[in-house]
Amino acid sequence: MIAHGLVHKYGDNIDTDVIIPARYLNTADHKELAAHCMEDIDTGFIKKVKPGDILVGGANFGCGSSREHAPIAIKESGVSVVIAATFARIFYRNAINIGLAILECPQASAEIRDGDEVEVDFDTGLITDRTLGTTYQAQPFPPFIQDIIQKGGLLRSLQSSKGE
Repeated sequence: MIAHGLVHKYGDNIDTDVIIPARYLNTADHKELAAHCMEDIDTGFIKKVKPGDILVGGANFGCGSSREHAPIAIKESGVSVVIAATFARIFYRNAINIGLAILECPQASAEIRDGDEVEVDFDTGLITDRTLGTTYQAQPFPPFIQDIIQKGGLLRSLQSSKGE
């Protein structure tokens, strides 16, 4: 599977309260959550992001509370993958559970710039910055986790394996 899009870049310690502010957690509507994604750090994010775009963060991306709302808001906004130096463990797990593709790659996180055109090959973990002409190697997920992400999350993966 390949993702391709423009980069929206943020720094270290982007917490779940910044990704989706707590004042919007009273809705289960994924589109409503996406409408407020990143608004406390980047008021124009939701107007700029296009389907397939890529979010790049620094270290400890997704720290803070354990809410699944944060990866849901990112995924529903159209982001195809989040690349970060490191992820907070609970965000990492929640992202896989809801089917949001993520990759840890400190060098890509440091060098890729906001607005760059980037391609990600999930099978190999190869990240290509077409703007800079550079490549980075992330550790790809094993096939069973790639399958969970491709099927839209853990629950959908389990349902499809049961034939539902």
